[in-house]
Amino acid sequence: MFILGLTGSIGMGKTSAARSLRRLGVPVHDADATVHRLLGAGGKAVPAIQRLFPRAVENGAVNRRTLGGIVFADPAALRQLEAVLHPMVREAERTFLKRMRRRHQPLVVLDIPLLYETGGAARMDAVVVVSAPALLQARRVLARPGMTPEKFAQILRQQTPDAEKRRRADFVVTTGLGHDRSLRQLKRIVRLIRENPDLYRRRRRQHA
Repeated sequence: MFILGLTGSIGMGKTSAARSLRRLGVPVHDADATVHRLLGAGGKAVPAIQRLFPRAVENGAVNRRTLGGIVFADPAALRQLEAVLHPMVREAERTFLKRMRRRHQPLVVLDIPLLYETGGAARMDAVVVVSAPALLQARRVLARPGMTPEKFAQILRQQTPDAEKRRRADFVVTTGLGHDRSLRQLKRIVRLIRENPDLYRRRRRQHA
């Protein structure tokens, strides 16, 4: 089974790329969706978050905005949060991969926003980075509810620069020039991997 990592900085269009890959028939595991479940009512991470950051938990669920306000300004608190969440996300990822192997899926995608930041690229056979011009990225992000230029800048400081991600990627998908163009790029990547998966596994090992 070929494991393709999908990543990209905030506002680059990664969510749309993941949606397109699903439409192409490729199973996608979404790390962000896993985090939402872990932090939601009854989520596995809620008790640990309540011990660490009690004011971030309301009615049995984590208020993500409150939690973000706590950890983004405090690197030590962010590391505490990551120590809770990252092992749980990895556990969900392993469960997904086991299920896909039992189904004999030839190709799966792991959608991981902080793939390079967490050292996850080494677990992939190849990596796709979704990228867009910086002005378009800023326009997309600043249109989000509750986003400010200061918060956006803080998020960017915590992420590997887009240029570095593109340099390390096996494939780069550009967005902002129309959905059809991005879809054609994704179709080509899926076709290449399906036709010759071993070629791209070797490329990933060379990059590691």
